[in-house]
Amino acid sequence: MDRKNFAFDKTNFILLAAGMIVIIIGFLLMSGPGSTETTFEPDIFSARRIKVAPIVCFAGFIFMIYGILRKPKDAISSENNTENNKTE
Repeated sequence: MDRKNFAFDKTNFILLAAGMIVIIIGFLLMSGPGSTETTFEPDIFSARRIKVAPIVCFAGFIFMIYGILRKPKDAISSENNTENNKTE
């Protein structure tokens, strides 16, 4: 199978994997002990769970979106060659 038929290249897959790892880290930062009916756990309102973890998850989703939308360099160079051949 020819490499030109793939929509993603190696860099796209690396960005997708990095985004997934960052999202998983964000969800792990959100986890922790919860409150029960008998005891209240004030850690549920910590800055790590309220501010840091959602920002980390959001950054992971941005990585994923960029990894999907990034055009491989082979496709860019082949498009330029095709456009140059059409104008000649």
